[in-house]
Amino acid sequence: MDILDQSEVDRLLAAVSEGPQDEEANRPVIFGRRRSDSDSVEVRPYDFKRPERVSKDQMRSLQTLHEGFARNFGASLSGFLRTIVEVKVATCEQMTYSEFISGLPNPTSFNLVESAALDGQVCLEISPLIIYPIIDRLLGGTSQDLFIPQRPMTLIESRLIGNVTRRALSALTEAWASVRDMAFRIVATESNPQLVQIVPPNEVVVLVGFEIKMANRAGTMNLCIPYAVIEPLIGELSSQSWFSSARSQRSEDTVHAITGGLARAAIGVTGVLAETTITLEDLQNLSVGDLIVTETPATQPAVLWVEGAKKHLAALGQVRGSRALRVVRPVGPQDRV
Repeated sequence: MDILDQSEVDRLLAAVSEGPQDEEANRPVIFGRRRSDSDSVEVRPYDFKRPERVSKDQMRSLQTLHEGFARNFGASLSGFLRTIVEVKVATCEQMTYSEFISGLPNPTSFNLVESAALDGQVCLEISPLIIYPIIDRLLGGTSQDLFIPQRPMTLIESRLIGNVTRRALSALTEAWASVRDMAFRIVATESNPQLVQIVPPNEVVVLVGFEIKMANRAGTMNLCIPYAVIEPLIGELSSQSWFSSARSQRSEDTVHAITGGLARAAIGVTGVLAETTITLEDLQNLSVGDLIVTETPATQPAVLWVEGAKKHLAALGQVRGSRALRVVRPVGPQDRV
């Protein structure tokens, strides 16, 4: 048991007599009868109905993956429609399935997509604001004064848009190949998203929103991935850079393959001792014993050409009765050869 000396007792009594008013006054109170200095308090909203089940690192990986999908899909769509189509990722966020459904227009192009490698279905929704301009383009129109009808698509329109969604699924398959080989296919199409319930309303989903621009028209496309569907793949998305590591490994393999193939390739090497110019008449009158005078001194090194390119300076000599060139140094930019 420690015994306080007189000075410690005096300080303790002084602190008790002053009371905790100063300390409490400096401490900001968030919930209380009197709230002081609320501007210095950092308050962040938190919705207990929407837990963040996918980490920020995994969300960045998903966004980067679908940015590659957007580029490939835009290029494929541009070639198909014979016009420039720009597709880019607009949003990548988490929400509940009910919030996703409530924000969609009715009618719209709502497609259910599944893959044998995934346990469940994902949703691909394309806005009518870009669907009907695409249909008009396919039918030869200019979509300048196009009216967007508020009705479900007809059978012919659905067949035409099927060419677009197939290209989207092909680009999506190529993008997800970096994580796992899977083939996507459409199993059902609906115009009213309220009638489709693939997961419970409060289930967390990852929503990747895209913006599609074509000439003077623009629209949105949404890819809704329930968390339960990608949960088995979440570990592969958690790695720091699965796409960059696969790319670097693929690049190293390519370098080794190219280097091994080029190392065994035969190349032509030529030693040029001197160069000069003569007239065509002198060339025709050349005979055995004639001398060609050049401006290159005999002490100047020869130039070693490799497949028509000046690579090295070499000294002329003889080895075992044969003429030889010994490499002195590479040709530099200051060398006038």
